[in-house]
Amino acid sequence: MMNTILILGAGKSSAFLIDYLAENCEKKGRTLILADLDLNGAKAKLKNRPGTKAEQLDSEDGIKRRNLIKSADVVISILPASMHPVIAADCLELCKHFFSASYESDTFREMKPEIEEKGLFFLNECGLDPGIDHMSAMKIIHEAKAKGEEILSFKSYCGGLLAPESEDNPWAYKFTWNPRNVILAGQGTSRYIEKGDLKYVPYHQLFKRLERISFQGLGDFDGYPNRDSLSYRQVYGLENIPTMLRGTLRRAGFCKAWDVFVQLGMTDDSFQMELPQETTLKQFLNAFLPSQELLTVEEKLAEAIPDLDFPTFEKLQWLGFFEKRLLPKTKGTPAQILQSILEIDWELQPEDRDMIVMKHLFEIKTKDGVKNVSSSLVSFGEDSVYTAMAKTVGLPLAIAVDLFLDAKIQMRGLHLPVLPEIYEPILEELEKFGIRFEETFNAE
Repeated sequence: MMNTILILGAGKSSAFLIDYLAENCEKKGRTLILADLDLNGAKAKLKNRPGTKAEQLDSEDGIKRRNLIKSADVVISILPASMHPVIAADCLELCKHFFSASYESDTFREMKPEIEEKGLFFLNECGLDPGIDHMSAMKIIHEAKAKGEEILSFKSYCGGLLAPESEDNPWAYKFTWNPRNVILAGQGTSRYIEKGDLKYVPYHQLFKRLERISFQGLGDFDGYPNRDSLSYRQVYGLENIPTMLRGTLRRAGFCKAWDVFVQLGMTDDSFQMELPQETTLKQFLNAFLPSQELLTVEEKLAEAIPDLDFPTFEKLQWLGFFEKRLLPKTKGTPAQILQSILEIDWELQPEDRDMIVMKHLFEIKTKDGVKNVSSSLVSFGEDSVYTAMAKTVGLPLAIAVDLFLDAKIQMRGLHLPVLPEIYEPILEELEKFGIRFEETFNAE
């Protein structure tokens, strides 16, 4: 009988995941091991609940890591994404089931035959985005297909943002997720399909290629395309769909201001800068502007960014780019230095609440004509620890593990949560936590 769960990592998105599984340990006769570099932090998150124990682990320590994996039946990795293939390889060798909220990589697909051969269950992309987006979309797709309807267009947007009362800066943004991922978002080329035409959006165009998305009672958001929407046609069984786009949401106006950093090269992560110790934010900005002795930094910026408007200028001004504020870090890539600035100004305060917004937009051809389906999720955090991000990333993963250990998910192999056996019970359980979609329909 399987009853030992190992969670690797106790970072930002772990609070709800840990609570959900820890609270079931005594009742279900399970053991939960939480392993993290910060032993005291892990102990605090377990709150001395029966059936739980914390272990100190540097995930690079192969011997200790493998010993911990050996002692478990299922392993949940919430370590940085680069560690998932390493953990998965350990699990495969030691015959342990594996769960993560991160993207399924080619490394996993190469393991697929052996996962099946050993009768193991590996589930990836079971968080928020990817995760809840797959599950809620597949529910609509499967229902439409069961009625013989054809899906002509599918657009899906998701954003981790601030609850309106915490939007207390001009960007209406703070870090609720890994800051580095926010700084580097969209690098490379984004791909999607629109009315049968393949579209490729290079990084320098990405934050200009926006769609306005609105939520009732919350106002307007900018949606920009994610890196790869095309591979999901196959995942969703929509190989021939004419329009398919997955994107990210930010508050209206954010993308235009962020694009200034992109155009100037301040999000570049490919070269190192070594600036003098006393460098100011204004001098850092000036380093990316042409030399023109007679112009101020503000004037040079206006020349370099022709569509610079006051709301964008105000956002940069609020961060201190036109003042003699000292850089918090003077060595590193431009992206790392920019991140060090934003980590101060966009830090989530203890009283702040975050918000998750997700919207699916479908055009479905029915026997009575084309109908538009809009499916929206809005979820609010409780505070800076029990965030909406932690809730929507951690709960689907925890529920999947719980269902698997209760033998309510019996399949084996390498999976994403796109099959009814996986997504139906997870969506049903998420509703108990207020994570539910509101659907609206209208015929053309």
